[in-house]
Amino acid sequence: MSDDFKDRLESAIARGTRRRMAHDDAARQQAMSEEELKRLHTAHRLALSERISHQIEELAHHFPGFRKETLFGEGGWGAGCYRDDLAISDGRRSSRYSRLEITVRPYNEYNVLDLRAKGTVANKEVFNRNVFEPLQEAERSVFEQLIDAWVVEYAELYAAAQ
Repeated sequence: MSDDFKDRLESAIARGTRRRMAHDDAARQQAMSEEELKRLHTAHRLALSERISHQIEELAHHFPGFRKETLFGEGGWGAGCYRDDLAISDGRRSSRYSRLEITVRPYNEYNVLDLRAKGTVANKEVFNRNVFEPLQEAERSVFEQLIDAWVVEYAELYAAAQ
């Protein structure tokens, strides 16, 4: 019986060692895929923030008085343009603030590519959008089309309010 016990003990120790090694391998794989996801997010963020910057610049050229700014930090990376008009009517002063901001949100634990846009025309918020896709499924061209569509929509809304 002691030989049987020794065999079972050695077998249990070997199983435990294999389980620990498998767990360590899985953790290493998870860490590698986490790094790959971060790299993928960075690649998308760089390309999309460049697209955002270009399209916002085009918008600002079509409406003199808009000032462009580059956005980066905790809120994301992208660009915005804004304009603060002073209107005097019947001796009363009023301010009309307009702004478009589009950003790619930072990488997070949900592993998504997240695009955010907010538009204000003459002190009124005209849209506030947020679109996200899992990083593995995200197609950059779809996000580029969204950026283009949002800039065009904002231009139409701003032109209509003038």
